[in-house]
Amino acid sequence: MAYTSIQISPETRDKIARLKGSSRETYDEVLGKLAELIPSGDEEGAYSDAFRVGLMNARLGLKAGRVVSHAELKQRLGL
Repeated sequence: MAYTSIQISPETRDKIARLKGSSRETYDEVLGKLAELIPSGDEEGAYSDAFRVGLMNARLGLKAGRVVSHAELKQRLGL
């Protein structure tokens, strides 16, 4: 596989590094997973930027533990 260099700010690199599932995961793997979250579109055209941002924010929320499952929420609420 051929590789190329890209220029990103140190802040962006740090954000990507925080998305790594493990220390052995490469930046290429992280970026690939992020790219998979962005749908190519449907019959009517491409998805909006707001939709794409929502998907990425959801992924970040899951990673940071801000999102909980329905079962966990019920348990927390005592239902």
